[in-house]
Amino acid sequence: MGPEGKKLLNIIILGFGFMFMFTAFQTCGNIEQTVIKSFNSTEFHGSGYTSMAIIYGVFSASNLVAPSVVTVIGPQVSMFLSGLLYSGYIAMFIHPFTWSFYTASVLVGIAAAVLWTAQGNVLTINSTDRTIGRNSGIFWSLLQFSLFFGNLYIYLAWQGHERISDMDRRTVFISLTVISLVGCFLFFLIRKPDPEASSRSEATESLLQTDSADGSTDSSCQAGLCSQALDAFVQACKISVTKEMLLLSVSIGYTGLELTFYSGVYGTCIGAMTRFGSDAKSLIGLSGICIGIGEILGGGVFGMLNKNKRFGRNPVVLLGLITHFVAFFLIFLNIASDAPLAPEGGTDLKAFITPSVGVALFCSFLLGLGDSCFNTQLLSIIGFTFPDNSAPAFAVFKFIQSIMAAVAFFYSNFLLLHWQLLILVIVGFLGSVTFFVAEWVTESRRRDSDYDSI
Repeated sequence: MGPEGKKLLNIIILGFGFMFMFTAFQTCGNIEQTVIKSFNSTEFHGSGYTSMAIIYGVFSASNLVAPSVVTVIGPQVSMFLSGLLYSGYIAMFIHPFTWSFYTASVLVGIAAAVLWTAQGNVLTINSTDRTIGRNSGIFWSLLQFSLFFGNLYIYLAWQGHERISDMDRRTVFISLTVISLVGCFLFFLIRKPDPEASSRSEATESLLQTDSADGSTDSSCQAGLCSQALDAFVQACKISVTKEMLLLSVSIGYTGLELTFYSGVYGTCIGAMTRFGSDAKSLIGLSGICIGIGEILGGGVFGMLNKNKRFGRNPVVLLGLITHFVAFFLIFLNIASDAPLAPEGGTDLKAFITPSVGVALFCSFLLGLGDSCFNTQLLSIIGFTFPDNSAPAFAVFKFIQSIMAAVAFFYSNFLLLHWQLLILVIVGFLGSVTFFVAEWVTESRRRDSDYDSI
């Protein structure tokens, strides 16, 4: 297998590893609140919403040190150890305690920062300027299969279940823990790219694997690792104030807002619509499947469009903006404004049209499709713009995204649906405009660099 083939295989393995891990973790997140309500034990008093707030809050703060961790132990070990903490969070539900639930939430927040920083580093060092768009699309498509499989499980297994027995809970979470662990061990199949074939810097490339055999106990080696960790932190701070990252920060923030909306708020809205009939709760899983289909389709198609850079990134982001605006308008017409805040019994209010299950699921598909447009292009432009400092750059990306997701999670507890949609429309428009400018700046610098090399 040639060097390019090895790099492509690494991307595919990376995608499958994340697919297994997040099939388990996202399924856990989707059903945990229902599971918590069904506990027979009165000793447990945790809340899934509080857990999510803790995860996002710790996630955002941990991104400040994640590049240093990845620099010291390498992205491969970083992803494996982070995956173990994800698996531990899932396994906690086998025999839950309140203290272990919230402790695991803190640990997952830390693990998420390290995991996604390492992922961005592996994606970058296995890509070139020509293949970064394609590889971003491949990874994103494989990752989003987790939405499909996880929500398919929810739709089929929990349909008609109002209460979950202890045996059902243990069986489900043991299975999910095993699936997550499979993803963890897949990371060890990723191989270091051939140095002579890589167009990325040697400094970045060296993050993939560290040579633990040479002087692991030597004081000078330890001092070097500390210096690298500090340098990674300093680089993250410097990258966060560059012109390109400041421009992209609005787009990144928008992905955090809409992540909370499509992964939490919209499903809650569909489940609260009693006018959808008695199966409204089970439609949450079906909605997730439609989101997953949109994500997978978008990741594959737009990743391939970027293969030869014929179309550039701006048209894809524009398509994502239009797709989301159409979805937001249809949701505004189809879903009652109090749906996000409705009690467990749901809402009987009607929106501007007769509520339609078909329209609701079509909007789910559009939300997934638009999200893939933004995320694949952000992965591509960040990897292209900061090839020599990919770990710090992706840490900044996740820092901004997780902060905005936490903000969205906070305001979704009291804002009616139409106000949440208005926020998404405004930030989405501004984020698209700033992305266009960032793309223009990046391409201008690339052309100047090409001229200088002649």
